[in-house]
Amino acid sequence: MRQIVSIHSYRGGTGKSNLAANLATAVALTGKRVGVVDTDIQSPGIHVLFGLDDKQMTRAVNDYLYDLAPIKGAAYHVTPPEVAAAGGAMYLVPASMRAADIARVLKEGYSVEKLTAGFEQLLEDLNLDFLFVDTHPGMNEETLMSVAISDWLILILRPDRQDYLGTAVTIEVSRKLGVPNLMLVVNKALASMDQAALRKDVERSFAAELGAVLLLSEDMLRLGSTGIMSLKFPDHQFTRAVAGLAARMVSGK
Repeated sequence: MRQIVSIHSYRGGTGKSNLAANLATAVALTGKRVGVVDTDIQSPGIHVLFGLDDKQMTRAVNDYLYDLAPIKGAAYHVTPPEVAAAGGAMYLVPASMRAADIARVLKEGYSVEKLTAGFEQLLEDLNLDFLFVDTHPGMNEETLMSVAISDWLILILRPDRQDYLGTAVTIEVSRKLGVPNLMLVVNKALASMDQAALRKDVERSFAAELGAVLLLSEDMLRLGSTGIMSLKFPDHQFTRAVAGLAARMVSGK
């Protein structure tokens, strides 16, 4: 069954795009056909993680939204060798980095209904098993529509009180929208923190499952968005945690 997965956070700076790219890659490593769409159109950037230079991007999701290209025409084949060897495939629909395109979005907006219709079209046209949506942080119409049609909502937060407050609002809205599968991920936790206590606190605070605790990583900082962390560091705690999330999603349990 084809699945739409929204990766979201209430605030920026949580590591949302890194999680989206790595989780999508982990799922593709199980032999699945996976797509990723950057809908953080006001501040795009996930394409950098897949090694796609913005100067190489002749088309983007913006072109589809303004009827300049079909959604499939904005999809780039970005399958890493490791994924290809495992029988999987990956496609990326980036958002434009051109200042004029970002300004147009900010000035004119776009049809959210057209965007979400494009998700279904991508699943069909590219014969995808999973489509990952890297959302814009916060609560807006695009986020609500993406969440409403998602099979999975992965909410990423830091161990920070402001993140907790915003995440609580997001969870309440998501439940009202009837999201089938909701999972929390805490990112940038300190290694000195009591992870068992952190897990208990988060699950009690939100009455939701905590899928993983990801530690603040110097390796991630050194990598500097120049690649997929889980491919660069296959034995890393981050990689193992993300692989565990991917296994849950692929199994549907």
